[in-house]
Amino acid sequence: MDKYILLIDTEDAKGLVYNISKVLFANNLNIEQNAEYVDSETNKFFMRTIISGNVSKNILLKELNEVLPPNAEIKLNKKTKKDVVILATKETHVLGDLLIRYIDGELNADIKAVIANHEDLRDLVEKFGIPFTCISAEGMEREAHEDLMIEEINKYEPELIVLAKYMRILTSKFVGNFPKKVLNIHHSFLPAFIGANPYKQAHQRGVKIIGATAHYVTNDLDEGPIISQDVVRVDHSYSWQDMRKAGRNVEKIVLSNAFQLLLDDKVFVHGNKTVIL
Repeated sequence: MDKYILLIDTEDAKGLVYNISKVLFANNLNIEQNAEYVDSETNKFFMRTIISGNVSKNILLKELNEVLPPNAEIKLNKKTKKDVVILATKETHVLGDLLIRYIDGELNADIKAVIANHEDLRDLVEKFGIPFTCISAEGMEREAHEDLMIEEINKYEPELIVLAKYMRILTSKFVGNFPKKVLNIHHSFLPAFIGANPYKQAHQRGVKIIGATAHYVTNDLDEGPIISQDVVRVDHSYSWQDMRKAGRNVEKIVLSNAFQLLLDDKVFVHGNKTVIL
């Protein structure tokens, strides 16, 4: 029996859950899981429901629209693996972790390709039987390089794009081609510690907590809606190299957690925040 994930983002109103459930029942669909959230400040209602049965998508969406407030956003996604493209540069820790999780069956994804701007990671990626493409940015204008990247990415029609320490700032043109599809990971020192070697800067300041943040990519650099975060405690005995090692471990965990949330359709974008159901 097919399973679907129903996602609803709308203005809050009385009887929403009742009316939605009534439509699902009338279509002989079974609710297997359900989660809801109401943001009282903005009067917004969010709902994620896993349903099973024989779904007539057009009929179901039409009937749901009839019982929901105007301008409600409704998505009905079949519970299948999402097509994914990963962008990388030279660092191995995040990419390697994702590839191992993928091969172990932990990720509900179909990784179509890894695209990088350096050749360094080719051997690693091809060991996992995943296509690797290098599009060097050497001697190219940023926009010209991005045009080639966009063209290559579009060959795979990905539902998600993961920046596995892809060390290039993306232009608004790139972001506009893939709205709400690009996931990034960075250390939580930004913007407190920016530029070269943030771990060395943090060590010099004597920080006691380091961490990582996974977020959507938007036109505002490193300010997109946050999906997942985590921290680890450090102390005076840590060298900056120790801090970097601890930080990289956190980056791996945070990115994989955020990635899984997106693969499972658990993330709603709400302004510059996210609602996770």
